[in-house]
Amino acid sequence: MKNLLLIAYLDIKESLRSKWFYVYALVFGGLMALFFITGVSDAVVLGFTGLSRMLLIFIQVTIIILPIFILITTVKSISGDRESNVLEYMLSFPVSLRDYYWGKMLGRFATVFLPVFFALILGVVFGLFKGGDLPWNMIFLYSVLLFSLCFVFLGIAFFLSSIVKSTDIALGSSFVVWIILLAFIDIALIGLMLQNRVNDEVILTLAMLNPIEVFRIGAITLFDPELTVIGPVAYYLLDTLGSKMLIAYAVVYPIMIGLIFAYFGYVAFKKKDLL
Repeated sequence: MKNLLLIAYLDIKESLRSKWFYVYALVFGGLMALFFITGVSDAVVLGFTGLSRMLLIFIQVTIIILPIFILITTVKSISGDRESNVLEYMLSFPVSLRDYYWGKMLGRFATVFLPVFFALILGVVFGLFKGGDLPWNMIFLYSVLLFSLCFVFLGIAFFLSSIVKSTDIALGSSFVVWIILLAFIDIALIGLMLQNRVNDEVILTLAMLNPIEVFRIGAITLFDPELTVIGPVAYYLLDTLGSKMLIAYAVVYPIMIGLIFAYFGYVAFKKKDLL
């Protein structure tokens, strides 16, 4: 455990020396500041106002930006150490492969989750400053949803980083994964439904296997338990799971998928030629 925490600490220090971390933090912190400056929290759209309105827009941004930021900054974690011979240097110390792999993942999770979480806290502080009512349950659940979204893409990134040797291939693979998952939010699935080539229930099932779509539905459920903004599909989802189960599914499912990918990445990491 001591070595695992040490590897995590070293990875955090390495991330803090990298420009990507400050760009990453600036993007999400800057978005919150932009919302304040433009008066987004004072606008009323579809009945949402104040902090609820700001969080609603923040959700739409994180759905697009957060996954690709995590993938491109994390997928080079192990493959980059292998190319730069840092992995060979680290393994010359009495550090097990398990401590190295999971320590890297723990440290990288801290650097990808905390900036987004602090951006959310910044919004909460602003809400308190303006004297508005804060939906504490919504803030807590949204934080948990952010946790699960970060975790699933971290697991996918570590899996990709473990099975490839080149950082170029790792980056290319991460873009392919992001584009496929993003496309299957709406574009590809709507095309299939319009052409009536696939049963609607099959399409909805495929959509709910997509962690980005799961996060989107879970986040919408926090603001709109009846899911009126997504149209007739809401009836099928609510009849099948219900609003509470949808939120639970949106939290648990991505974490489980992230754990599965991370575990298979660890298995590949142990069996592959490390150097």
